Amino acid sequence: MNHQNQNRIFVFGNPDLEMDSLPFKLMPKLAEAFPSMRFELKDPNEEWDVPEEMVVIDAVIDLEKVTIFNDLESFDASPHLSMHDFDALSNLKYLKKLGKLKKITIIGVPVGITEEEAFENITKRIREVVN
Repeated sequence: MNHQNQNRIFVFGNPDLEMDSLPFKLMPKLAEAFPSMRFELKDPNEEWDVPEEMVVIDAVIDLEKVTIFNDLESFDASPHLSMHDFDALSNLKYLKKLGKLKKITIIGVPVGITEEEAFENITKRIREVVN
């Protein structure tokens, strides 16, 4: 990850939707666990300054465990996407096609796991990604 973005992790999700809110709920604990990191809640379908390299935490339907995805193509085989996930994936693929997004790492969080399990496994994955 380049120096400019190494301290930023983007959190996608909708705090108002239970199935899409777990990463958002964990932001304060993650910020406490990683004080040198900046966790930013973003709507991937809105306009914002997209860095060339980014790390994202997002809820993923039909995932068994917290998983690192290093490309957007990993999601092509998934038959169960919510409309939000479909729009986010389409938008990120479009940004990649335009050359604005060079590298993405997604820490996928299964829908329905406990906050404790999610926090423990997300922190492990963040350490793998940023070190």
